[in-house]
Amino acid sequence: MKTLNALLGAVAALSLSAASANAQTYPDRSITMVVPFSAGGPTDTVARLVAESMSKDLGQQIIVENVGGAGGTLGAGRVAQADPDGYTVLLHHIGMATSATLYRKLAYDTLNAFEYVGLVTEVPMTIVARKDLEPTDLKGLVEYAKANKDTVTVANAGIGAASHLCGMMFMSAIETPLTTVPYKGTGPAMTDLLGGQVDIMCDQTTNTTKQIQGGTIKAYAVTSPERLKVFPDLPTTTEGGLSGLQVGIWHGVYTPKGTPADVNERLSKSLQVALKDPNVVARFGELGTIPSSDADATPAALKAKLEAEITRWKPVIEAAGQYAD
Repeated sequence: MKTLNALLGAVAALSLSAASANAQTYPDRSITMVVPFSAGGPTDTVARLVAESMSKDLGQQIIVENVGGAGGTLGAGRVAQADPDGYTVLLHHIGMATSATLYRKLAYDTLNAFEYVGLVTEVPMTIVARKDLEPTDLKGLVEYAKANKDTVTVANAGIGAASHLCGMMFMSAIETPLTTVPYKGTGPAMTDLLGGQVDIMCDQTTNTTKQIQGGTIKAYAVTSPERLKVFPDLPTTTEGGLSGLQVGIWHGVYTPKGTPADVNERLSKSLQVALKDPNVVARFGELGTIPSSDADATPAALKAKLEAEITRWKPVIEAAGQYAD
């Protein structure tokens, strides 16, 4: 028995030694950051800014790979099945939480198939419309939508996309169902809004800021509690009479379940460094958002956020009766 215990102790010591060595040498090659949406979209923009800065801190390149489809679940599923060695990470938005209800048959357990690295940012949403839509303020837009509910169209980038979720919240807030028009990505949806083929869209500032500033679309409100520095004259939804419509699209970084704690911690510390990078701070500011704090860019904060958001969105999605499968 003493011999067996000694052997087990030696094995445990070797395992700890190997784990420690792995953490000290990690990373020794490039890392893949999976973004479960198309290139050029708002989540992709956030990912590339963060990946560039984290690459400098880690001393290895983080390569962004876009694996779109099925509301972000294809990319998330790929990471869930990847080797838990810290060389495949996922940057996902609020869809990580809503997919748990939107998709009744997921290939992975949302809460238990991943390790948590930290929160990245929470991007406000904007309620926008084609530039020639008649209403001049949010109150007028609500009245217009209710009076023309059979003809008003609401664009989104596909089921599970941020614009789809915000669109559902908008219709719930005004207690009026409208015709939704799903697209295969944010780009096509914005193109048709610019062309006047659809009426309304609710999307992240990372996607709408330039268009609003250029006057190519009409902006009615931001969904944040306070006005944004980038749009000081744009009222909040609460100021416009829709106090129940406050939603931000938060982003987080995950790794496959079983990724060593030391490796996850290294990624979390690197994320915190990146979020203080002056270039990241400045670019985020231009996009109408701010980086997460050190306290939020942690595994514990991201896990708590995901759990709370699954609970928050479940009744909203079930009440709408809109499922992706």
